[in-house]
Amino acid sequence: MIVSVILGLVLLGLVLLLALVLPSVTSGTVPFGVRIPAQNAADPVVTAQSRLYRRRVLICGGIIAAAGVASVAVTGQPLLLPLSVLVLVGTWYGCFFLAHQEIRAAKLAGGWFEGLHQGIAVDTELRTNPPRFPWLWLVPAVAIPVATGVIGILMYPSMPQNLAVHYGANGVPNRIEVKSVGSAFSLVFLQLGLTALLAGIAAAILRSRPDLDPARPMGSSRWARHYMSLGAKALLGLVAMIDLGLMGSSLLMWTGTVSRWAPLVIVIPVLVSVAATITVLARNNRDRGGNGEDTGLTHRDDDRYWRGGVIYINREDPALVVPRRFGIGWTLNFGDPRAAMFLAGVVALIGLVIALRFTS
Repeated sequence: MIVSVILGLVLLGLVLLLALVLPSVTSGTVPFGVRIPAQNAADPVVTAQSRLYRRRVLICGGIIAAAGVASVAVTGQPLLLPLSVLVLVGTWYGCFFLAHQEIRAAKLAGGWFEGLHQGIAVDTELRTNPPRFPWLWLVPAVAIPVATGVIGILMYPSMPQNLAVHYGANGVPNRIEVKSVGSAFSLVFLQLGLTALLAGIAAAILRSRPDLDPARPMGSSRWARHYMSLGAKALLGLVAMIDLGLMGSSLLMWTGTVSRWAPLVIVIPVLVSVAATITVLARNNRDRGGNGEDTGLTHRDDDRYWRGGVIYINREDPALVVPRRFGIGWTLNFGDPRAAMFLAGVVALIGLVIALRFTS
């Protein structure tokens, strides 16, 4: 019970911190997913909605966390805290959407783009000479699954005939399966699948279309190169930590170890890695370069391609991966058929893991 409460509170705290920080690291020209001219970044409506958003998130987050802990104490069901995390994420988007709608309404009512010279900036060298793939950062992400597989092969003859393939939040096994290649090495297959998937995403990031500032094309292009390279490295570091957690879970399964602290040993390194990734990308997301250059152009008003400020659908854009409008990271262009193929691949990977876990 104590372990599950700690894990739930850590997850709630991480989500709440992320929700509070992201507006500060988002570009000033897309507050809450709304494209606005740079001169309107400090508009009273924008600043007021930023303060109101944080107040709403903080109050709702405190209420949800308190309700989650209280419900666990009363019912004794540790799964209520992960459910509270999902409720918090939904509430977070609700707060975001309210701010998004208010800023968009103010932009339209005030005619913020009227009389401005809109344009786009393109760096063709990002296609012909993109940032190099960080192969050295891929080495740990590949070495850990390989090492896990080798250890599993060596331990296979001495493994228990009945394997604990799933542990509850209290560290006690809650599902047992007969030893087989599928059950014993299911997490190794998951490691390999995640490594291939996230390495592919890292490669796609390096060839994504950056959101260059037409007012400062040279400076924002230099910044975009650095940010894409940093994002790819952070993603590969993250998958290495996930693989390490899965390696620990595999060792618990293969040795039959039972410990109520096992979930913390596995999950905490992953959460720390996620927090570090967010911190590194956030520190480099706000300052987009420029060095005083000003072409007199402003971004295109392209809100029509963004549903709710977060989902990008543009069938005329050949880019599969584009920068997110809120916070850090990248998102798919759901107007591209390849996005559906990618999502189908993710679903297939999940289905494969489930099949391996339930097939002895």
